[in-house]
Amino acid sequence: MSEFGKVAVLLGGGSAEREISLLSGNAVLAALRDRGVDAHPFDPSQRPIFDLQREGFARVFIALHGRFGEDGTVQGALETMRLPYTGSGVMGSALAMDKWRTKLVWLAAGIPTPRFAVLEKHTDFERVVRELKLPLMVKPAHEGSTIGITKVNRAADLPAAYAEAAKYDRLVLAEEFVAGQELTAAVLGDRALPLVRIEAPEGNYDYQNKYFTDSTKYYCPAGLRPALEEEIQRLALRSFGVLGCAGWGRADLILRPDGSFVFLEMNTSPGMTGHSLVPMAARQAGLSFAELCLAILRLAHVG
Repeated sequence: MSEFGKVAVLLGGGSAEREISLLSGNAVLAALRDRGVDAHPFDPSQRPIFDLQREGFARVFIALHGRFGEDGTVQGALETMRLPYTGSGVMGSALAMDKWRTKLVWLAAGIPTPRFAVLEKHTDFERVVRELKLPLMVKPAHEGSTIGITKVNRAADLPAAYAEAAKYDRLVLAEEFVAGQELTAAVLGDRALPLVRIEAPEGNYDYQNKYFTDSTKYYCPAGLRPALEEEIQRLALRSFGVLGCAGWGRADLILRPDGSFVFLEMNTSPGMTGHSLVPMAARQAGLSFAELCLAILRLAHVG
């Protein structure tokens, strides 16, 4: 498809999510090539990013996950080369990658999100437990794919959970555990796609259950009342917009039994694997995987 010119699919990278990025990137690459796009793999951990300009690429599909791909760094490099790229810009990528600052922006904008505390080595962990109650979710602020996350059911386990998260990030959050249905709301351009409901084994939607087992069940349609789904979609678009995100993304949230809900985080370069959620939502909206990839590519921009 000549409208795109020579396209680089950025995949792999140097983050803790490299393995998943390779799966996503190769799936996108195959879909674009199947539709006649002159697409080529490009791993920025293996070669200089400025080779993109030297080799005449006209557009970039970012299939990187995590740091150095989803946090604004690659986006900034692409902007210096004036190369159109998919997904959010520098600010939106950096904000969404930082779970703490995402929460601060959402709270300021009236987007519901679980209560939380920043943890440090000398934090009064007992005070955190008193304020947030058990159980707690402890997570690195700049990782995805549930890497480094621990559910803490006993106060005595909080220091160890902090130490585990701190292996991946200097900034660690403790977040109140919100019981309910796990949902995702994908955004494509200016519209929210149908919600996906997730049922993981024993409620444990961890790295293994996300990507490498068939035990997790996904429902799209999610089975919600239409008015509630529309309300969640409306706020998903708002949660996306107030962070300065663009192109496409996916908000993760929890729906409580009483019908209220809270947003957990925003993903600006979601997975595109066989178990991924945005393709499921797109399929329900009438878009095949290849059509989704083309739609994302058409939304590529500079700045």
